[in-house]
Amino acid sequence: MHPEYPYNRMKTLLKQAELPLIRFHDLRHTFATPALTGGVDAKTLSRILGHTNASFTLDTYTHVTTDMQKRASNIVGGFMEDLIIKE
Repeated sequence: MHPEYPYNRMKTLLKQAELPLIRFHDLRHTFATPALTGGVDAKTLSRILGHTNASFTLDTYTHVTTDMQKRASNIVGGFMEDLIIKE
């Protein structure tokens, strides 16, 4: 297979679907963002993406982890409210 075939095929498919053109590398982000938000842990995702450590993965996808932190704080906040109300 010619090295440029996958990218050229992707461009053709995107054009046929009337979607914006993206770089082939952007597919990693398209995968990684929903994987993180869907609950795949950073260490596992780091290995899938070929990163040397999870901190690099988390640094790269900071926008996702910030949203995840907000959701986590809402969960903990709700838990704490439940505890206070029960007492």
